[in-house]
Order: sequence, then C-alpha cells, then structure tokens
Amino acid sequence: MQICGVDDAGRGPMLGPLVIAGVSIDKKNIKKLSALGVKDSKKLTPKLREHLYKKIIEIVDDYYIAKISPRLIDASVKKHCLNGLEAKYMAKVISKLNPDISYVDSCDVNPSRFGKEISKLSENHKIKSYHRADSRFLVVAAASILAKVTRDKAIAKLRKNYDLGSGYPSDSVTVKFVTKYYKNNHILPNFVRKSWKPVMKITGTN
Repeated sequence: MQICGVDDAGRGPMLGPLVIAGVSIDKKNIKKLSALGVKDSKKLTPKLREHLYKKIIEIVDDYYIAKISPRLIDASVKKHCLNGLEAKYMAKVISKLNPDISYVDSCDVNPSRFGKEISKLSENHKIKSYHRADSRFLVVAAASILAKVTRDKAIAKLRKNYDLGSGYPSDSVTVKFVTKYYKNNHILPNFVRKSWKPVMKITGTN
C-alpha cells in the first residue's frame, strides 16, 4: 500500500518560488521515517533539514518536487485563486506518484473542500486533507522537509547576487531590498511577487 504525503513551502514570502513536494512510501516503511527523526520541517534546524532531505530520498519509493514561479503566483492571486493553484500542483505531484492514498496539508480554511478539489484534478485519487497535516502525519512531515530545503536553496541562490534577507514581508532587509531595487530600476526583478500587498505598497499599485 503506497502512502503519499504532500506539503508546500514558501506561501507567505514576497519573493521566490512556492514549492510543492510529495513523497510516496510503502505503508510498512513509514516507521523508518520515524526512526530517522522526521518531523514537521518548522521544528527542525536548517542543517538537520538538509541532513534529513538526503536520508528521506533514500528511504521513500518515489518523490516529486514542483516549483511555482512568482509569475504564476501573481496570475492566480489576480483571480483570487491561490488555493486553486496549490490544489492544481498538489494534484500534479499526486498524479506523478500515483499512490493508493494521499495525505495533504490544506491551505484552504475548509480542508475537505480542498481535498475534493485535488481529487477531482488528479483523476479521483483518494485524498485525505487536514490542517497541520505536517505535524500529524510522518509522510507529510517528510514532504515538508523536501519542500522547505528546496525553497531555501532557491533563496540561497538568489542571495548570491542580492542582499534580500529571508523573503518574508516581516523582514526589513527584504522590504529594503525590494524598495531600493524598484526605486533604482523602476521595475521589479522577476523573482518578486508583484501581487503581494507589501510589494504593491512599494510600487504604488495598491
């Protein structure tokens, strides 16, 4: 029985990709994830996450990671459909892995509606959708680690050329970077999410 876990990373930041990751593992091997010390990525240090990333991909039967660009995110936010975009990519991950059952971390206030949407988009795969699934199910926690490490790597790559902080709107370094870049160039770099309210405030488009 193949069990799949799916989670996202990078929904809140004003720059960089939104990452969706999924892992598929035989039910009888889930205890191996527990033995590794897999838990919700937010409860782990970056170093431990990177260590676990390598171990997880050795243990699971399959995994798939999708990156959603700021351009696609902006297009969905304009249509008030960011949850729909996540559902579409989670369905894509599940279709690739083709498990017997999938556990997903719901970004929708209504987890069962979100689960039904993914099921429909993934040709009726069996979906269990919950809030905080990453702290309830080991397979989702494993997916959360893959998503977070992938997202962090994407930001580290950008950081080689720009002093952009963490990417979160609450980070003054990030806000300063976007403000200065826009002031100097009158455009935004393609890795900034133009539809985010703090960004619209900077560009005067809100």
